[in-house]
Amino acid sequence: MRKLSIKSKVAVAVTTAGLIGIGGGAFAYWTTTGTGSGNAATSAGGQTVVLHATFNAGLTPGESEAVTYTADNGNDTSTVVGALAASVSTSVAQCDPAWFSVTALTSNSTVAGHTTGVSVGSGTLTFKDSAANQDACKGAIITVSVTSN
Repeated sequence: MRKLSIKSKVAVAVTTAGLIGIGGGAFAYWTTTGTGSGNAATSAGGQTVVLHATFNAGLTPGESEAVTYTADNGNDTSTVVGALAASVSTSVAQCDPAWFSVTALTSNSTVAGHTTGVSVGSGTLTFKDSAANQDACKGAIITVSVTSN
């Protein structure tokens, strides 16, 4: 094998040092700053529930019956049933709805998603005793309609 001259030894040493410097991880980089954000819309809400009013049959003039209000929620998320408003209608035109009064006490109840029959309030249905003949209400179907705000 041939001997290296001093000049060749220096060249080999410089080349080796250069390769070690590159292979040893000498990297250049820049630093920076930044900001950012992200967003997504929430649910539009407005989910509806089905409300029910339940009371006993057989109401006669001068009597009252307790009314139970329940809700069915077929939605994926829960919702709150707030203020209830109730009204009365009858199946016979001569059976005057004004002869009846109904109350609806609000409970501001949370109704979980996919539940039925959840109690959301109570009230009283009264068949007022009138001086007028109320025979038209015999056998009439009394309907209590309920809404929530």
